[in-house]
Amino acid sequence: MLRVPHPIPYQGSKRRLAVQILSLLPTGAHRLIEPFGGSAAVTLAAAARRSYERYLIADALAPLAGIWHLIMTDPGALIASYERLWRDQLGNPRDAYDQVRTSFNETHEPAALLYLLARCVKASVRFNGEGKFNQSPDNRRLGMRPSILRSHVMAAHALLNGHTEVRAADFRETLADATSSDVVYMDPPYQGVSGARDRRYAQAVSVHDLTSELERLNRKQVPFVLSYDGTCGDRSYGEQLPADLGLRRVPAVWGRSAQSTLSGRAETTVESLYVSPRAQLDASESGTVVRPDRQITLSV
Repeated sequence: MLRVPHPIPYQGSKRRLAVQILSLLPTGAHRLIEPFGGSAAVTLAAAARRSYERYLIADALAPLAGIWHLIMTDPGALIASYERLWRDQLGNPRDAYDQVRTSFNETHEPAALLYLLARCVKASVRFNGEGKFNQSPDNRRLGMRPSILRSHVMAAHALLNGHTEVRAADFRETLADATSSDVVYMDPPYQGVSGARDRRYAQAVSVHDLTSELERLNRKQVPFVLSYDGTCGDRSYGEQLPADLGLRRVPAVWGRSAQSTLSGRAETTVESLYVSPRAQLDASESGTVVRPDRQITLSV
């Protein structure tokens, strides 16, 4: 089994879905672009399989892009900074976390963000109305051990260094130079989880802005796959994207919801993957048919 590193703990990471997502992306393209980089799970899985020649990881959260930049250019410095923060917490983990969070909100230091993600509840970023990171720590754990982080960071560096570009940029800026020789995987914030009442992301993405960008990519014949909405039990997270975009919706069964289990409910999470017209055409030409509403079930 091919092992893929996972250096950045991040809620919503597509690590478990990465192989299925890659199966929907055209092969033979030159570059894979992830404009909502996060943990870059799809890029890492593609690089482990040597699926593309070049990669572009971008994120609007500049310190997160900064983590990826250090993984590319100076992984030793990132590991050393993380290890110092991790060891400094051992006497009083809660106070140490609060101090790092305060410092991060002033300096936006990438290594501090990596430590906060490793320690915070559900590896989930949260920001207040002033744009400051305000997620609480998970007091049951100390975060990824430095030795384990080192193995993941160095493995990611080995996979991506030399043929990966990192940008701190809005998704529209990132995609401005995308062409039909690229492939794009997008994992934007779902509707209902990035507005004023729910600060799960540093930057909200409106349905209008996203739809306009998808229309532009279609006009440029850029193949893409998009994760956008989903369900958990009887709850829906966002409406399906407009039919006139010509996207094929592929439901992907993620599995039993951990949060629902903690609440005493047995509920299944299903995410929607949308395949663009150009990606469908490329798949058809290669002998792979992407059927609408074909359900993917994960085996984990």
